[in-house]
Amino acid sequence: MRFIVSTTTLLKHLQSVSGALSSSAVLPILENFLFEIKEGNLIISATDLQTSMITSLAVEAKEGGKIAVPSKILLDTLKTLPEQPIAFSVDGETYAIEISAGDGKYKLSGENGEDFPKIPTVEDASTVNIPATVLSEAINKTIFAVSNDELRPAMTGVFCQLSPENITFVATDAHKLVRYRRKDTKADSATSFILPKKALNLLKSALPSEDINVAIEYNSTSAFFKFANISMICRLIDERYPDYDAVIPQNNPNKLTLDRSLFLNCLKRVVIFANKTTHQVRLKINGSELHISSEDIDFANEAHERIGCQYDGEDMEIGFNAKFLIEMLNNLAGDEVSIEMSTPNRAGLLFPSNADENEDILMLVMPVMLNNYA
Repeated sequence: MRFIVSTTTLLKHLQSVSGALSSSAVLPILENFLFEIKEGNLIISATDLQTSMITSLAVEAKEGGKIAVPSKILLDTLKTLPEQPIAFSVDGETYAIEISAGDGKYKLSGENGEDFPKIPTVEDASTVNIPATVLSEAINKTIFAVSNDELRPAMTGVFCQLSPENITFVATDAHKLVRYRRKDTKADSATSFILPKKALNLLKSALPSEDINVAIEYNSTSAFFKFANISMICRLIDERYPDYDAVIPQNNPNKLTLDRSLFLNCLKRVVIFANKTTHQVRLKINGSELHISSEDIDFANEAHERIGCQYDGEDMEIGFNAKFLIEMLNNLAGDEVSIEMSTPNRAGLLFPSNADENEDILMLVMPVMLNNYA
């Protein structure tokens, strides 16, 4: 097996799929890329058995074949080489790999490509097409709210609901929840599945900035994403997602509207003085003024700030974990944000004030109980 390829092209393709490599490989072969030559194309695969990524590029090749190539040594070498043609020669019997680049020759040991785990295919699949920009936005808006609690596996992924009316992405860790809905993207039939966090992070890095369509095929166990010259397949989380609609309060008469960046910067300062475990801040709303305060009794630290706002409702005091509010405000676009509340012991809802007409974003944050300091 012998082929010639450009160093920068090969490195770019390897980096686009390297996130799928296993870092704590139970099987040592999972620390390798699978190289396969077919009809003048080099097909590169990486997998951790749960998530697999595949890319392909045209190369000069005289014959076909497959070899498992150690990923770390190859990536480290390519990063230091200038742009030039690089030739790979593989001994089909010993799996020895010789790389020639300019005046350099490098030898390393590969493994039998036949021993590499077979990349699964999605059978009996349904398909939906989503623009790359929509999918990227959906991942960015939801992934920060995914839970890391392995005891609640359903919540360690993003819940996707497809329907003929819209598509909805939901993430929650029981303290905060995000529901991101698109009215301009639809599926032929109603279905739902849970995508794991690692796969979404890989997708986020690999999605192109130009607005191409991403074809998503899915069945009851796996989802397959295809765009440009990259394919990704991941195993779905086989759990029942909690009924998120039930926790979204419906009647929220108290509506607070304020400048998003002003509120965000104020919270970043005030939380410095809050308890390091709870990150609790107190919001006290009187008329058109919002008082934001925090304290850490153990160290006699406290902070108070006051900002102007528009408020429609009863005067109230409510406590939140500032870290959650900061995360949400960082992930909302627009100059202003609206917070809708009912009582101090019920969740608050955050909305961007000027969302796109095809976009419906709701973020929910649970309150924290206030200890009554003045």
